[in-house]
Amino acid sequence: MKVLVVGNGGREHALAWKLLKSQQVEQVVCVPGNGGTASLERCQNLPLAVDDFEGMSRYALENGISLVVVGPEVPLAMGITDYLQSQGLMVFGPGKAGAQIEASKAWAKALMQEAWIPTAKAAVFTEAAAAKSYVKAQGIPIVVKADGLAAGKGVIVAGTLEQAESAIDAIFQGQFGSAGNFVVVEECLMGEEVSVLALTDGLTIRPLLPAQDHKRIGDGDTGENTGGMGAYAPAPIATPELMSRVQTEVLERAIACLRSRGIDYRGVLYAGLMIAPDGDLKVLEFNCRFGDPETQVILPLLDTPLEELILACVQQRLGEMPPIAWKQGAAATVVAASGGYPGAYEKGKVITGIPEAEAAGVTVFHAGTKLNQQQQIATDGGRVLNVTAIGKDFPQAIAQAYTGIKSLEFEGIYYRKDIGHRVLK
Repeated sequence: MKVLVVGNGGREHALAWKLLKSQQVEQVVCVPGNGGTASLERCQNLPLAVDDFEGMSRYALENGISLVVVGPEVPLAMGITDYLQSQGLMVFGPGKAGAQIEASKAWAKALMQEAWIPTAKAAVFTEAAAAKSYVKAQGIPIVVKADGLAAGKGVIVAGTLEQAESAIDAIFQGQFGSAGNFVVVEECLMGEEVSVLALTDGLTIRPLLPAQDHKRIGDGDTGENTGGMGAYAPAPIATPELMSRVQTEVLERAIACLRSRGIDYRGVLYAGLMIAPDGDLKVLEFNCRFGDPETQVILPLLDTPLEELILACVQQRLGEMPPIAWKQGAAATVVAASGGYPGAYEKGKVITGIPEAEAAGVTVFHAGTKLNQQQQIATDGGRVLNVTAIGKDFPQAIAQAYTGIKSLEFEGIYYRKDIGHRVLK
């Protein structure tokens, strides 16, 4: 079969890489892809924008594409699944109605409350003055969120009243574009975060291995929020007992509530959870797609062919599938970012050392890269590369990832030195 993967990040490189491990997948086409997908055997890039639904549809129908897998949230929120399905194509990813679970934090919060899913106390505002009054009444610390899609950067944990008020002003003044039409103000939950990505056909929902992301730019989880600076799986904090609760209290309730609203949700439902020191769990957010960089540590440990699971979701027969099989051991990934990220950064810096890194036993997933006119790999984004390693345990996987990343060079390269610090303790 031929598969079209929509997106150009590290997640999409990992999806293409994993799909091509199967003998059933003869070719993967990435739209628009990156420098890494351009270098994969039996993979090609198609230079279309992720919102060019008509162009993708025409290519897929003319070239015998069997399946479309959508990586990023933006085209899902814009309705890519609905459009491509109307053209007769099989698509993995929820329709526009289901994608609201990520595209609107206010909509997702209302769904959680309706479904009795444990979550933080929150209120939604359309005016800055009302939001600020609520913050004063609730007290600090508090969390301020832009309502819509903000590339993982629209959440501000305010430790002072001034920080909360300036965050509210920034959102309403358009710092996050149309994501700032509403502001969600939430209680600040304490504990450890864990990402649970689950596959669903709208009836059955099965979690993948739990992972833990590192959102902050600086060592010791300091500095600004990012799209994610590294991850590891399986996260030990998500014990079998906790995962059983996640299944019944979060995942199954969410799918049942979506179904009760007439939404046929087939794809990934990603629950970002906070686990309190006493073991209490609450949902911070839902996402409608594979996580990034969590996908880059989950898929290398997956033993069941990925396309079998995806097809079972699309064809609504996930309940008939045997249990998902996993490799033994642990996986870790470290993100190499452009200097200045998550703020302003330069593009076009030539990257060297990828073959040397991979010779050291890691897999380098490209995130923000492209082939320049000289056919060299160059930087093309804030998060540039994901260096992923598998080991028999976390110390081995993390050490190997850091051995690999030391081979990489480009002007301004930056990466955290403490990915996995919780499990190493």
